[in-house]
Amino acid sequence: MRKIAVVGTGYVGLVTGIALAAIGHYVTCIDVDENKVKQLKRAISPIFEPGLEEIMKKNIEDDKLHFTTEYDKAIPGAEVVYIAVGTPENKDGTANLEYIVQAAMQIAEHMTSSIVIAMKSTVPVGTNEYIKKTISANTKFSVEVISNPEFLREGSAIYDAFQGDRIVIGASDEKAANLIEEINKPFGIPIFKTDLRSAEMIKYASNAFLATKISFINEIANLCDMLGANIEEVADGMGLDKRIGRQFLNAGIGYGGSCFPKDTEALLQISNSVKYDFRILREVVEVNKKQNLLLVEKAKAILGTLNDIKIAILGLSFKPNTDDIRSAASIPIIQQLLLEGAQIVAYDPVSMEQAKKILPREIIYAKSSIEALLDADAAFIVTEWNEFKELSPSEFISAMKKAIIFDGRNCFNPVLMKSNGIQYYSIGRP
Repeated sequence: MRKIAVVGTGYVGLVTGIALAAIGHYVTCIDVDENKVKQLKRAISPIFEPGLEEIMKKNIEDDKLHFTTEYDKAIPGAEVVYIAVGTPENKDGTANLEYIVQAAMQIAEHMTSSIVIAMKSTVPVGTNEYIKKTISANTKFSVEVISNPEFLREGSAIYDAFQGDRIVIGASDEKAANLIEEINKPFGIPIFKTDLRSAEMIKYASNAFLATKISFINEIANLCDMLGANIEEVADGMGLDKRIGRQFLNAGIGYGGSCFPKDTEALLQISNSVKYDFRILREVVEVNKKQNLLLVEKAKAILGTLNDIKIAILGLSFKPNTDDIRSAASIPIIQQLLLEGAQIVAYDPVSMEQAKKILPREIIYAKSSIEALLDADAAFIVTEWNEFKELSPSEFISAMKKAIIFDGRNCFNPVLMKSNGIQYYSIGRP
């Protein structure tokens, strides 16, 4: 068992801390938010993530997982410190490293022996070398910084922590890399060792490739709409090729969340910094922005005008099984609908409280999907929650003024919906 500190209790830090405790390590998580820490000590998660609270509670009870706001209670004596603080996007698209540097300075101030820093936060290439210099300049103890990027999917983060495809360890010091490998061995996940800068790039390259795959299939879906082909059949046929695979070939209204939008923009800025024109990635970003508003364009084409039209929005989070609405397609959709003069009634199983913090006040929030659909002129399916997939055609028909559905996630069978008298429009399916 190793003594570990984790700085930051967002998606990455909290899941990392809980998972490390679950495989036998003694973990203390640090966060500056006192209210959040009080909740965490009671095993109440600040994020919606299936299975997280149960594992957190067990490890707190087993005295392997602790939470604090004070660095001097976590850093002294720690052998490894994981940094998992946010790297939000600056206005120019670059990654904001302010919180990384703050964490580094606090670690330097409170360390009482040599330590290894494991960087979980997504940072530009070269950042780990800079952080090592920063800490070394402010402490008398030796420090090694390794890159250990996260590959957690929101909504499936617990599963990914224990059943991931790989653990990447980038280091310039073999002893430090071996320590991180030893800590992670109980997960039983393949470990890939490389140099610092390559590990930093692996994270960006992975997310950029997946974003590219999504934008590509959405472009093919738009073409299918024009040519009468079925994108689901096309994607299935493509996916049978082992070189391509079926994952991330689900057509829809684009990607969102805290990673893909931020990381693609950051990689573009990294490319700009070395005067490299990353043309493919630029188009990926532009395609996604356009795709986010596809349902609005379809609705305008079908309905003529959206002024004074009551529209039910089903789903606000960027994907199911999370309350995260960062860069969710719901945001530009709702903003554009309001500009068109539409009346919005929205419902999401878990993310409405988050939505209320950032979305315009004109929105009415319903207590259920049926309440949102009541007397609506049209419905937009924006997030593919199972709750929405389980709605029957008769429920749409009986609740809505007229059953017109614009499905941004291809949740329903077009033939079934049409046979029940519903005007149903999806993505890339005739």
